[in-house]
Amino acid sequence: MRAPLLHINNFFSPQHTPGSFSVIVRKEVGDHIRSWRFIVMLLLIFFTFAGTMYVSLTNLGKAVGNLNDPDHVFLYLKLLTTSDNSLPTFHIFISFLGPLLGIALGFDAINSEKNNGTLVRLLAQPVYRDNLLLAKFYAALLIVGTLFLSLVLLMMGAGLLLTGVPIETSEFLRILAFTLLSIIYVGFWLSLAIALSVVFRHAATSAITAIGIWLFFTIFYQIIVNVIVRAILPDPASLQTAEVIAYNNLFMSLLRVAPSQLYTDAATTLLMPSVRSLGPLTMEQMSGAIPSPLPFGESLMIVWPQVTGLVAATIVCFAWAYYFFMRREIRT
Repeated sequence: MRAPLLHINNFFSPQHTPGSFSVIVRKEVGDHIRSWRFIVMLLLIFFTFAGTMYVSLTNLGKAVGNLNDPDHVFLYLKLLTTSDNSLPTFHIFISFLGPLLGIALGFDAINSEKNNGTLVRLLAQPVYRDNLLLAKFYAALLIVGTLFLSLVLLMMGAGLLLTGVPIETSEFLRILAFTLLSIIYVGFWLSLAIALSVVFRHAATSAITAIGIWLFFTIFYQIIVNVIVRAILPDPASLQTAEVIAYNNLFMSLLRVAPSQLYTDAATTLLMPSVRSLGPLTMEQMSGAIPSPLPFGESLMIVWPQVTGLVAATIVCFAWAYYFFMRREIRT
């Protein structure tokens, strides 16, 4: 369980200059990095990262030497996308483990304080409610950002030591954008878990609900969409090209309601510069196209709707938590 906030009272005396927000952030960061659940998730992500990097380095020569691949010149991007099918690539693992990390850091953010009786004592101090909620979200997101940035820097350093090839500016920008995208993706599940910790009284209930939502979007949602689309889809042989494209766009739009699909689409586009579209292309669009990598700016424009969707979903979940927390009676 989360450590109580009783000792925080000492920081609000006149001789201490830090504000309540920074004090709560430091306290939350300390609680997270000392908790067993974070240590377990950290080890799981680290060993996953080490395994994918080992597979990538083993097959790096073959991937870079494939002249038919327009992305073969991007050595550092290949470290994140190369696999021999024994293990998924790192961004696939993040799409699976990232939600669990966000849920683990946020499912008892508020209800544990209330159940321990420390929430009333904390808010009796000169602490605003919105600062408390924002500090808990910021502290967990700070840990996630530090973790992902450390892994990416470790990957770049290992690649430089083993290959001696300096990283290109475009590769660095793409990897940095991928890291920011991963932080946003985990931030969505973190904000959802915090919102559920406000709504439900018991931490176990909020954790089970958050995991249930994650399982629905990860496993069952795609199955449901496939069943619905097949039920309403006419015989493909009787459709014109424009109608086939329209149904494909409908199918992809329904799939992109799931946050994991938004993350996978955006991560694939950022890490594979040759990806030119996230939807179906006609023969007229493909005619005369040269298979070559896109500049970073154009890839960013392609994934901008996905990134905007994840940011908007994160804001909605946090606003939901903010609304219920500000209206909640905490003295009972």
